[in-house]
Amino acid sequence: MKDLRPIKGKYYIAGLIAEGEHEHQDFKYSISDARKIARSISAFANNDGGRLLIGVKDNGTVAGVRDEEDIFVVEQAASLYCRPEVELQFTAFRADMGLTVIRAEIPRVADRPVLASEPDGRWRAYYRVADENILAHPLMVRMWQQENDGILLRLDDTGRNITTILEQHSSGGRGLSVADIARLSHVSVMAAEEAIIRLAGMGLVTFVYDGSNFVIRTVD
Repeated sequence: MKDLRPIKGKYYIAGLIAEGEHEHQDFKYSISDARKIARSISAFANNDGGRLLIGVKDNGTVAGVRDEEDIFVVEQAASLYCRPEVELQFTAFRADMGLTVIRAEIPRVADRPVLASEPDGRWRAYYRVADENILAHPLMVRMWQQENDGILLRLDDTGRNITTILEQHSSGGRGLSVADIARLSHVSVMAAEEAIIRLAGMGLVTFVYDGSNFVIRTVD
C-alpha cells in the first residue's frame, strides 16, 4: 500500500469511534499477526461486511497508524490467509491531533464462505457476532456452499415438522441445538442437519449465537 495520503476526517473518525466496536466495526491498534487479522476479514465477509479502524486502541483512543507495515500485514491477511482472497478498500484519514487512522472496508462476498488460515494448517470460516469473531457453525458453512452450487430447495414433511417445533421453542429469542431438533422431530441427527440446511437456505430458519454456541430458530 503506497502513497495512501490522509484526507480530513477528524469528526468522521470521532463519530465512528463513538459507535464502539460492533457487528460491522472493529478497532485495530497493534497489527502483527496476519492470521488473526484474517479471522476478522473472514467474519465480516461472511456476515454483511464491515470495517477495521487501524490506529485505534480497543478503548477507542486514537493512537495513529505506526507505519506502512501495518497496512501490508492487513493486505497479506486478505490475500494469503483468506480463501478466497478478499479485496479490501483502504482510506486514510487525518484524525485527532493530526494522527492518521486507516479505514479498511471489507465487503460481504458473493460466494461464501471466506475461510481463514489457522496456524495448524486448517482453514475455518468465521462469522461476526456483536464485537466478536465467532467460529461459524458447520451447518452455516454447508448452507453457504449449497447456495454457491445453486441447489434447488424444497420444503418436505421433515422440514415442516422442524419448522413447527422451532416456532414452539423460539419465543424470547431462544433456539434449539441440532441434537434437540433431531430428538423432538424423531429423526436422525444427519436428517435433521440436512433439513436445517435446506430451511436456512430458504430463509425460514437462522443461526443465532447465544453467548456460547450457535442455536437454530425461526426467522422473525
